[in-house]
Amino acid sequence: MAGKVFFSVSMSLDGFIAPESLEDLMGQQWMELQQWIFPQRFFRENLLLGEGGEEGRDNDIARETFERTGASVMGKRMFDAGEQAWPEEAPFRTPVFVVTHEKRDPWERPGGTTFHFVNDGIEPALDQAREAAGDRDVRIAGGGATILEYVNAGLIDEFSIALSPVLFGSGIRLFEGVDADRVALEQVRAEPTQRVTHLTYAVRERELSRTQP
Repeated sequence: MAGKVFFSVSMSLDGFIAPESLEDLMGQQWMELQQWIFPQRFFRENLLLGEGGEEGRDNDIARETFERTGASVMGKRMFDAGEQAWPEEAPFRTPVFVVTHEKRDPWERPGGTTFHFVNDGIEPALDQAREAAGDRDVRIAGGGATILEYVNAGLIDEFSIALSPVLFGSGIRLFEGVDADRVALEQVRAEPTQRVTHLTYAVRERELSRTQP
């Protein structure tokens, strides 16, 4: 049985998930946005940052998200930023399919991550990710434009947002350009923790009302 297709991101209160410029990706605002996950034990272990760290619901959610993921899909912008920032053992530890026009051989990293470069669009990338994931879920890792493409194509089953008490003012909005006439949401879960509120939604195709002639 095929798994779900989902995304999971941190978002500011005013709707942004990243700064506009890649140069600011590790800047103060982005670090504040992600501050809920940095102290977590699972995050530290997965990035080989050392022992210790916090345990609790935030840590459980980080672990659960990782464990449900059998393969990931991302856009070229996210890959370009990550290629410079990720450690040698990239934190995915599964196949990752990069939607890009660049032709490139698979890039295998220590620890189980192999990046595959897909040149013919989001659906072929998802098909390959589904096959690689087996009965586990496929995560659309980002960035925002790639997530939105999958949402507007009706290919997302579920998503989670860690709503962080941070204001960006500008940057990349998660739902900028969403096809709201097509997408309906059903809230699955809302879990506040000390640092963020975790929101999970199932995605349904909106039933458009029809008027009688």
